[in-house]
Formats: sequence, structure tokens, C-alpha cells
Amino acid sequence: MKITELLTKHTIKLNLESSQKENVIEELVSVLDQAGKLNDKEGYKEAVINREKQSSTGIGEGIAIPHAKTASVKEPAIAFGRSKDGVDYESLDGQPSHLVFMIAATDGANNTHLEALSRLSTLLMREEIRKQLLEASSEDEIIDIINQHDKDDEEEEQAEEASAPSAKGKILAVTACPTGIAHTFMAADALKEKAKELGVDIKVETNGSSGIKNGLTAQEIEDAVAIIVAADKQVEMDRFQGKHVIEVPVTAGIRRPQELIEQALKQDAPIYQGKGGGAAASEDGAAKGKGGGFYKHLMSGVSNMLPFVVGGGILVAVSFFWGINATKPGDPTYNEFAAVLSNIGGTNALGLIVAVLAGFIAMSIADRPGFAPGMVGGFMATQAGAGFLGGLIAGFLAGYIVVLLKKVFAGLPQVLDGLKPVLLYPLFGIFLTGIIMHYVVNTPVKYIMDGMTHWLEGLGTGNLVVMGIVLGGMMAIDMGGPINKAAFTFGIAMIEAGNFGPHAAIMAGGMVPPLGIALATTFFKNKFSKRDREAGITNYVMGLSFITEGAIPFAAADPARVIPACIIGSAVAGGLSQFFHVTLQAPHGGIFVLFFTTNHALLYLLSILIGAVVTALILGVLKKPVPTEK
Repeated sequence: MKITELLTKHTIKLNLESSQKENVIEELVSVLDQAGKLNDKEGYKEAVINREKQSSTGIGEGIAIPHAKTASVKEPAIAFGRSKDGVDYESLDGQPSHLVFMIAATDGANNTHLEALSRLSTLLMREEIRKQLLEASSEDEIIDIINQHDKDDEEEEQAEEASAPSAKGKILAVTACPTGIAHTFMAADALKEKAKELGVDIKVETNGSSGIKNGLTAQEIEDAVAIIVAADKQVEMDRFQGKHVIEVPVTAGIRRPQELIEQALKQDAPIYQGKGGGAAASEDGAAKGKGGGFYKHLMSGVSNMLPFVVGGGILVAVSFFWGINATKPGDPTYNEFAAVLSNIGGTNALGLIVAVLAGFIAMSIADRPGFAPGMVGGFMATQAGAGFLGGLIAGFLAGYIVVLLKKVFAGLPQVLDGLKPVLLYPLFGIFLTGIIMHYVVNTPVKYIMDGMTHWLEGLGTGNLVVMGIVLGGMMAIDMGGPINKAAFTFGIAMIEAGNFGPHAAIMAGGMVPPLGIALATTFFKNKFSKRDREAGITNYVMGLSFITEGAIPFAAADPARVIPACIIGSAVAGGLSQFFHVTLQAPHGGIFVLFFTTNHALLYLLSILIGAVVTALILGVLKKPVPTEK
């Protein structure tokens, strides 16, 4: 698709009336609206302004590219406005903007549209084109200038392939911005142009709205001198483990390409240690960690679920301030506000955690179209009593069903592309996920979860200490995964049944891994890198807050030593809490709820401290000293 199929005479305003950013946005939004390109003028304007709040789209060199990708856009389009005097657009170089291109992309914009939009971004990096646009006397001349310089992607790729290798070694780069439309490609173009000027061999991977293009291969990463990551959103980083990596905002790639390239050639950057225990890139360029796909998707679900657990759990804990039965109507201690807090935190926030877990796992696999089927599947697991295991299955099931649907519907006519994300994917995704969950998954998984609960209940009646050891250890095996959550779910079920002992072991076991690691990074500094020691400080807070996930980066980087140390420490803490007959009436909250929801607060603290010290000592013995850092 040519750029001028999106930029037409009807979307060009040669003389902008205002010199202020907000007014210019209003002017160009009106141009798009009058040209019939928008469904919702105010909705699109709000999306553009929200994008500006992340970082100004005034990129310097007299250019601004405000943009948004939203359902408020009827069809992809570009509006162009020109100001002879300049617009105060808060540009990176502090200079006024004379050329303002406003990009409007639909939620379901297809690759053809997005590639045309991205090509515009790269064209504007060339000074001769900007000069011609400033001097053009009519809308037709603007169109002719764009057409004259607009090349398709095949021509650009052939030009890149023709470049000779450099004796200085090859540099790799990754660029990404929040919307993946403008800055992503401008940073890539700036780096490539400067590298060509300096005689440096470079390959740039773009993480744009249409997906990863020009992906880096495992061999290229292995051979690279260094990697530049110019990104304002998350990109796959574990593949760069052991390489010199420069991490900067995407605007630095646009404004400081020479500085970044020279820094990369000198390898003047820290060696990336990784966050997920080993990494690689696929041979076709779509980089993924070895075995890391499952872990990445699972952690996406867990990390997005965590705020519901923490917020809801603490609200439930606060409700106990008025009495353990203060939420029950008819009880002498009943308090209406306590009941409201329990309803908000327990019934609603905690009631959503399995659905949120499944929804974000599916979204990690299949992007936004996977979210709705994942949420529905997770909610069905909750309703059927299939618990976290059912939610995990629902998330992965929904994600891969939508991936399959994308392939099935890939052959549909291009005119139907806009219907896929709003009709076809949610309709068939929810239907297929729901049918499989109802007829295949929920019933057997409920039996499994019930069986695990009965087994743990049997331990509880036979030997409290053994039960505490088992539950505490379970919390540290996968630190937020299905085993951890199975124990957590059991504890909540026991609280609901009026048995407050098991959850004391569970919370103690969940607090120990981050606390033990934090202590180890403090007292065995020679066994941890500077980055790890800094993360260890954060783990004090996470451990005291009962956020076991703080230990995950350490466990992923060195599972053979960290996981056993955490399991042993957590098992000790869980067993001691039951030995001291500690009871806990709050499902979450850590140190913040300990003193008014336990019967033996000091003994409980002692149990947790002993468990954390055990973990720290084991790590101090098992881990090897790290090389001295310069």
C-alpha cells in the first residue's frame, strides 16, 4: 500500500492556524473527522493526548508525529499540517515543529496499513524530503513528493542485504515504542542511516504494531559486538544474556544514533545477566527463550493477577480489625463497613483472580484477541470449582485456540480484516474455549483439586507439623505457580471452614523465599552481583508483604541452588508455625496484618525469621563467589 492511499488531499492542511500543541492536535483531529476517517472524534483525540503524556511525539528536526491506534478510527489515515512559524510541540531538541503528521490507526489495522504508516516515519528522517515538504505550494505537490520517495519494504530489504560486512564487527539493535507505529521505525532508520555513514554493519529488529520484523537470530546475537535496545515497552531480553547491552528510551535511538553506535563498538555497556535463566533466539528470528514461552506466559498471568490478590487480601485482613466475625450479619460484633471491605476484597477482588490469571496468559500467547476467551475460560473454572489449575489450563487453551483461529482466518479477504478482532476472534474464541472447558476440563480438574484438598486435610488431622512442613514447602516450589496457588487456595478454603492454622504455615512459607534471598544478598555479598544485591533490597519489602514472586528472578537464574534453599527454609517456617499452634485469619497482607490476625504474633515472626535465616545460610554455602566487578 502506498502512503498516499492514507494521506490524501482531503487530509492536508497547508497552513496551521495555531502555534500551540493542544490546538494543533484539535485542528488535525478535525481534519480527519471532516474527511470521514473517525468513528468518535473525542475518543480519538483523547487517545492522541494520552500518547503524548507518555512522551512527546515532537521528535526534533522540525517534525511532530502525533498518533494513536484506537477503535475510534473508522479507517487508517494520515493528516498533514504545516506551520511556517512553527508549533511549540515540546520537541526533543527544543525547536518548534513545522511539519506535523497525525497518524490514525484502527484497532484492527492490518499489516499493509501499518507498514505504510511506518514507512512515512522513516521518510521524514531525510532532510531533503523535509525541505521539499516545507517549500511545497499545494496539496498536489505534497502528494507528489511523498510518492516520489515512497519505497516498498522489499526494496528496502534488498538495499539492506546488499550492504557489505564491516571489519568493525556487527552491531544489533531492537527498537520499540508503546504504539509501534512511528518512533519504532524512526529510531530504526536513524540507527541504520548513521551506521551506514560510519561504515558500521548493523541489523535492527523492529517491534511494531504489525509484529516483529527483521528478527534477530541466535547466531547473529552470538556473533554481535553489542546490542542496542532503544525501547519504551517490554521486548524479549533474555536472549541477550552474556552480551553487552545498551538500554535506552526509543527517542535516544532517534536523537543520538552516533553516540549509541560508538558506545556499542567500544562495548561500553554492562553485560546483561538475564531474568529468566538462559536464553536464545529462534532460527527464524522470532526470539524466544529456551523453554521460556511457557514461563513467560505464566508469569504474565501471575504478575497481572497479583494486584488483585494483594489488594483484595489486605482489604479482607483490615475487615478483621472489627472482629473475626464482624462481617457476618447477626453476629454481636457485626460492622457494616467491615462487611463492605470483605465484600470488595474477598467476594470481588479475590473472586476475579483465576479469571484474570487465565485472561492474561491467553493475552500473552495470542495478544489482545486472546484476552476475552481467556477471561471467560478462567471464570468458568472458578464457577466449576476447578481452581487455579483449571484457570491455568483455560489460559493456555484460549491463547492457542486464538492463535489457531488467526491462521484459519488468514485467508479471508482483506476487506474483512477489521472484523477479525471485534467479531471473529471473540466469537469463536469464547465459544471453543467455553465448550472445551465445560465438557472436557472442568469436571476432572475439580476432582484433582478436591483430591489434593482432602489429602492436605488428612495431613492436618494426623500431624499438624507435617502439614505445616508440606504447605510451607509447596509455597516455595514454583513461587506463584500452580503448586504455590494450590496451597494458597487450600488455606483460603480452611479459613472459610473456620480452621485458621494451615494458612499460617502457607503465609510463612510464602514470605520466606524473598526474605531469605534478601538476607543472603546482604550477608554474603561476594556470592551475588551488584544487580542481584540491588534486587535483594526490594525482596525485603516483597517478603514482608507476602509476595513470593520476588524470588522468581533469582530462582530462574540459578534454580539448582535457589529453589532447594527456599523450599527447605519455607518448610521450616511452615512447620514451626504449626508447632507453635499459630493461627492466621487473614488470607494476605504479610507483616501488615500479622499483629491483629494471629494468636501468637511474636512466635509467628520467630518462625518466619528462622526459615529465612535457614534459606540465607544454605544459599551462602551453595552459591559460588561471583567475579569481582570493575
